[in-house]
Amino acid sequence: MNRVVITGYGVASPIGNDSEAFLDSLKQGKNGIRPITKFDATDTGIIVGAEVHDFPFDKYFVKKDAKRMDLFSIYGIYAALEAMEMSGISAETVNQDRFGVMVGSGIGGLQTIQDQVIRMHDKGAQRVSPMFVPMSIANMAAGNIALRVGAKGICTAIVTACATGTHSIGEAFRNIKHGYSDVILAGGSEASITGIGISGFASLTALSRAEDPDRASIPFDAERNGFVMGEGAGVFVVESLEHAQKRGANILGEVVGYGANCDAYHMTSPTPDGSGASKAMILAMEEAGITPDQVGYINAHGTSTPANDKAEAKAIRLALGEGFMNTYVSSTKSMTGHLLGAAGGIEAIATLLALKHQFVPPTINVKEVDPEIELNVVINESKPAEMTYAMSNSLGFGGHNAVICLKRWED
Repeated sequence: MNRVVITGYGVASPIGNDSEAFLDSLKQGKNGIRPITKFDATDTGIIVGAEVHDFPFDKYFVKKDAKRMDLFSIYGIYAALEAMEMSGISAETVNQDRFGVMVGSGIGGLQTIQDQVIRMHDKGAQRVSPMFVPMSIANMAAGNIALRVGAKGICTAIVTACATGTHSIGEAFRNIKHGYSDVILAGGSEASITGIGISGFASLTALSRAEDPDRASIPFDAERNGFVMGEGAGVFVVESLEHAQKRGANILGEVVGYGANCDAYHMTSPTPDGSGASKAMILAMEEAGITPDQVGYINAHGTSTPANDKAEAKAIRLALGEGFMNTYVSSTKSMTGHLLGAAGGIEAIATLLALKHQFVPPTINVKEVDPEIELNVVINESKPAEMTYAMSNSLGFGGHNAVICLKRWED
C-alpha cells in the first residue's frame, strides 16, 4: 500500500483566494459574509451570502473563458492551477496516464441552468445556447481541469451534496493508496449564489434570514437559525509518498484515513442520534490506525442549522467516547459560509493548515454555545494547539457522510 501525501493546495473562497490570505483569515477569524451583490435577492428574503471577493480572473483566464464555462468550472480550474503551482508539478513532469482529477460539485452550473431556462421561456427552444449542456453538467469542473492541465488518468466528479469535496479527497486517497494513480487533483467547486440557488434553499427554510453578517453563520450558537450560502473551490494535489520524494516535493501533510457511509434516514435531515456520522468518523480513525485520544482537532461540518449541529455534536461524542472534551472542535463555516460541494475542499485545506501551523481556527461570532452541544468548541479566537492528527467532517443531503483524517508531516 502507498502512503498518500499532500504537496499543494489552491483555494478560491470568501476569505481569500491565495494561500497566505486564506491562512491569515483563519488565524484572525475573518468573516467573509456580506450582503449579496451577485443579484437582487430582495424577493428571496435572504440578505447575506459568502461570495468570492476580488477574484483574480485575469491570472489564468481570458474573457472567452467566461462564455464557455460556468463559474463553478472557473473556480475549480483556478484552485487546481494554484495547487499545481504550489506543488511544482506539471503534466510534463508526471506520467499523464497516472495523473488524475477528482473534483466534484454539489449542483454544477446553476447560473447557466437558470439563464438558459429563462431564455427558453422568453425566446423559445431554438434560442437555447449550444453551450448549455457542457457548461452546466456537474462533471465539467473535473473535465475542464483535466483539459487545462493534461491529466489523462482517472477523471471523475463525485456528487454527494455537501459531502462532495470530502468524498473526492477520500476517493483520491484510496485510488493512490492502492496504486492506481501517482497524482490526483482532488476537491470540490461550487457557484450557487444565484437566484434559483438562494430561492430553493430559502424555501427549504435552510438559510439564515439574519440581516447582520456577524449573526448569520453562527454554528453551535444557541441562536443559530440556518446556514449562509457560500461559493468557491478548494483543491489538493495528493500523490504517493514515493512519487513525491522522487521529485523532491515539499510535503505539507499526509492523508491517513477516510470514512464514508449513509444515514439512510431522511432526504435532508441527519440521523438525530448522530449514529451515521459517528460511524464515518470511526472508519476514518480505524484506517488511520489511531485511537480517539490522538485526534487533536475536528473541523466540524457545523452548518449553523439547529438539526445539523445538534446531531453532529452527538456524533462526535459517540465517535470519541469518554475523552471527547480533549479534542478541539470548530466550524470554519462561521467565516466562509457553506460552500455545498466545495465545503469539504476548503475545509480540508483549513484542517491541513491547522496541523501544519499548530493552531485551531475559531468558530467566530458565537455569543453562547447551545447547552445541548457538549463539545470543546473553540470560539471567536484561534487557539494554539500541539497536535498530530485532525479530522474534517462533511455531511450531505441524502444522508451522505464523509470524513477524512490528516496527519501532520514531520521530516
